[in-house]
Amino acid sequence: MVIVHISNHVCAISYWMMLFANRYEIVEGEHTLWTGLSKPYRETIRAFLTYFQDQILRRQDETFCFSNGSIGNFFFAGARIFFLSLDAAIFLFSRVSGIPAQSLVLPVISTNDRLTLGCELLDGSIIRGQNAISHPSSGALGPVKKDASANPALPSRIKRIFYISSEGSNSLHEVFPSPHPTVLERLKEVDCIVYAMGSLFTSICPSLVLKGVGEAIASRSCPKVLLLNSSHDRETAGFTAISFVAAITDALNRTHGDAHNCLQNSPKSYVNTLFVPRDGQVPVEAERLADLGITELVVVDSVHDSKVGQIYDPKSLIQALADLLRK
Repeated sequence: MVIVHISNHVCAISYWMMLFANRYEIVEGEHTLWTGLSKPYRETIRAFLTYFQDQILRRQDETFCFSNGSIGNFFFAGARIFFLSLDAAIFLFSRVSGIPAQSLVLPVISTNDRLTLGCELLDGSIIRGQNAISHPSSGALGPVKKDASANPALPSRIKRIFYISSEGSNSLHEVFPSPHPTVLERLKEVDCIVYAMGSLFTSICPSLVLKGVGEAIASRSCPKVLLLNSSHDRETAGFTAISFVAAITDALNRTHGDAHNCLQNSPKSYVNTLFVPRDGQVPVEAERLADLGITELVVVDSVHDSKVGQIYDPKSLIQALADLLRK
């Protein structure tokens, strides 16, 4: 789909002048990426790309690097700033990108506050910012690579993920945002809970550490499925399946946060089924998982992707989830 192709386009250009020219052509609607896109769609997307760029240029006290940025993220950010509403931006993005109307996409946090992800390592050090955690930039332009070998190793493993306020002069002021009420409501109604593939600590855990999410998931008796990644990245170097389950459990229990707000639930309260991609690189310890109460292991066919390696075969994954729900 042309719209998805544009949204996924990354500004990875070798020289700054080429980067500027590339970005200018996209914003002005002259880039070849627009080919095949109808005028209403093109003008809608361009309007918010232009608005985002204008807002960035107005901030004289801050700099912004467009290199390695996703055009889809720029469009989404422009919509959020314009509407002053994350929900409204998601609604617009869903319609423009053709997400089925019966699908419900919710922000886990609904706020206009400027928040940043932070993580504490086991050695006590703090890293601020999602990019710095998962794929720190060397300063050179080029495509973002998240696999473990493409980035320098972390000094030690990640202990916890948390939110930092970007307002004010204190760059390490931890905050505790509330989850979107509708997210908690839906967790109490769904037939299945799925922890998707992706960056464990910067994509999945930030949605789990919010107060109320662990309580909602633990209270359910439905299938709770972890889709195990096929390979490691900087965040999970050396991890096994047990390590993934432990990280999710700690996040939902808020184990390393405020002692007055932590939970003591077991891993099987949060994960009772593990999907594993065939030919994946992450070790799976079936006996140890069974000891934790996770006895449902499903191997799903995978396909090779030239950029990231083995990934779940979409049709096989859909079928596996359907089979699970029919049990």
